[in-house]
Amino acid sequence: MQLQQLRAFCEVATELSITRAARNLHYAQSTVTTQIKNLEEAVGAELFDRSRRRLSLTDAGLRLLPHAERIIDIAAAARREIAMVTRHGHGPRRPAGPRALL
Repeated sequence: MQLQQLRAFCEVATELSITRAARNLHYAQSTVTTQIKNLEEAVGAELFDRSRRRLSLTDAGLRLLPHAERIIDIAAAARREIAMVTRHGHGPRRPAGPRALL
């Protein structure tokens, strides 16, 4: 499971359209389709029902969505925190713990 796959999944789930999701993400439609297929392989379940004219989330997709959103939020928070540390000139610090005593 990769972060880009989760982003594509969330965008498709929001738009219920691969075309609109691709446009929003600035990707080719084929890239989004591939990311979704690869994510489905990684989780071992279909995430979207493609049987009707309109996409809809499967039960697996509905269950994955809040987790995917949380993972994306956590990754964004980590990037913001690292950017803040970098901007304020804090250099690398040794982690606390037994190895810090060496």
